[in-house]
Amino acid sequence: MIFASVYLMDNPMRFQSRLICLITLPGLLFAIPEANAAKKSGEAHEVSIGDTVDDLTFKDIRFLPRRLSEFGEHSAYVAVFVNSTCPIVQKYMPKLKRLHEEYDQVQFVAINVSEADSVRDMAAHALKYDMPFPFVKDIDGQCVQALGVQRTPEVVILDADHKLRYRGRIDDQYRLGGNTPRVTSDDLKHALDAVLAGVEVSQAETPVDGCRITLPTPVEPDMSLTWESDIVPIMEKRCAACHQPDTEAPFALLKYEDVAANAEMIAETVAEERMPPWYASPEDEGFVNDRSMTEDEKRTILQWVSAGAPAGDESVAIVPAESREGKKWEIGEPDRIITALEEHKLPAEGYVDYQYSILPYVFEQDTWVQKVEILPDNPRVVHHCNLLMFKPTEGIRSAQFITGKVPGSGALTLENGIAIHIPRGSAFALQIHYTTTGQKEKCRISLGLGHARETVKKSFRHILVNDNEFEIPPGHGHYPVTEKITLDVDSTGIGLFTHMHVRGKDMTYYATYPDGKREKLLTVPNYSFDWQMGYEWPAAQKKFPAGTTFEVDAHFDNSAFNPYNPDPTDTVVEGQQTYHEMMYGFYFYTQDDENLNLTIDPQTGHVVNETESREQP
Repeated sequence: MIFASVYLMDNPMRFQSRLICLITLPGLLFAIPEANAAKKSGEAHEVSIGDTVDDLTFKDIRFLPRRLSEFGEHSAYVAVFVNSTCPIVQKYMPKLKRLHEEYDQVQFVAINVSEADSVRDMAAHALKYDMPFPFVKDIDGQCVQALGVQRTPEVVILDADHKLRYRGRIDDQYRLGGNTPRVTSDDLKHALDAVLAGVEVSQAETPVDGCRITLPTPVEPDMSLTWESDIVPIMEKRCAACHQPDTEAPFALLKYEDVAANAEMIAETVAEERMPPWYASPEDEGFVNDRSMTEDEKRTILQWVSAGAPAGDESVAIVPAESREGKKWEIGEPDRIITALEEHKLPAEGYVDYQYSILPYVFEQDTWVQKVEILPDNPRVVHHCNLLMFKPTEGIRSAQFITGKVPGSGALTLENGIAIHIPRGSAFALQIHYTTTGQKEKCRISLGLGHARETVKKSFRHILVNDNEFEIPPGHGHYPVTEKITLDVDSTGIGLFTHMHVRGKDMTYYATYPDGKREKLLTVPNYSFDWQMGYEWPAAQKKFPAGTTFEVDAHFDNSAFNPYNPDPTDTVVEGQQTYHEMMYGFYFYTQDDENLNLTIDPQTGHVVNETESREQP
């Protein structure tokens, strides 16, 4: 594996958050909402104007269950019901954005109600229209029923006391049959003005010409599905690489009893597309390390769990493609092991500042490696660990990033004649983010290197597209940061890696070619500090001519609604600690005109034919 991904285990909410009532997948659902029939048949609203609406429950872009009350106190609340396909919804996005900017004392929220939209789809939809207010997911139809809505983009206004004051359309301009040149009845705006003025809304309900909302439907159990024939192949392909003993995964998934004991949790995470983890926008295809399930695979898992997880032949075990059983090092026994002198002692609770270790070794000769593994002796306390290379004579500020250790990922391995060059006189440092576990812990980290064992043709390279001068204002929920770099050599892309801290919301990569063509390379619409994944292209397929400009656009959520925000009253700047922020977009590549043709001694990693074999075309 070339890139890393992060599986954070320090916050139980991130693993144990459960749906309030249901588990859904596009077209699938556990448990049948009793009130669905009335809503589907088009019967009258059960919630009347003037009723007080109980606290609404939904999921945010981070897959966490949230409540309307978590927005805090506001003069009014506007909820607009949306999906990613209704044409009327899309047409009203610009107006909703303007209204949000105009009424800064009002809390706007978009509630996605489509069975076909995952949380990731919802986040990508919001980013596509650059929407500055939160998008949340009505997983079980509770919000639809609680507010009595029937169509998208129907809106409701609740006053400061959560009383329903308006329900209906945004205005009368856009209809399914066509548009009018201008707005003649600005219903939402007029209703908002009345609510904020403390007077009755003159027209508290208006008809909505939009797309009918379909509430979730129950998953049908399939008793014909068996463990050995239907579930084992999926688990081997999608889950077993991480869920093995002695890894950072919270439990192993190699035997029937393992899977059956965690069946409901597996179903929930599969239904929400939380697992297997993959954060690229659904439209971004072609990355070779995409482990996300197909619709058929998800349906099979959910129908099997709904049927009670029938065993069949329980003796059939899952066989991972690469088993870690009995192995200390994923890369095999390293050619060189460097162990930190420090054993860090960690408290039982609280936040631990980044720790640094200078590894006790200086390379006396140029060395080439194709395998790099960072190995903690206590992996469950390491959130992530970055490996930095620097010249001691130049100081740590000269350090450059090599790779990282993050739970759930593999070691860095290179092939096809690509290797990492460690120049003579270099040393390594570790930047370690520890997490507490509820008891005092210790940890010491070792570095394992595997020397190149094939002719080295190209160096493993990267550029970092980053901004370190931003200031995120207090309370800003959608703060943009953009940076770009032009590469003046022909290059072949290996992949992309994104890094922000806990206020990070999304990141998008673009390439602008010398002829002016602009291509989107990747969107991560709901960035997760838990899973900082790399996105790897097929070998030698992604080409970029000299003069290509790589641009990275990111947004940060410094609002109080961000559940991981250390302090929404702070102005946030770039910094190393998690309560600071970073905007790092990595582009990994090889240089096309490089043809090193180096023969390496596998015992030492040193070049054995340097003077006669360096060839440039």
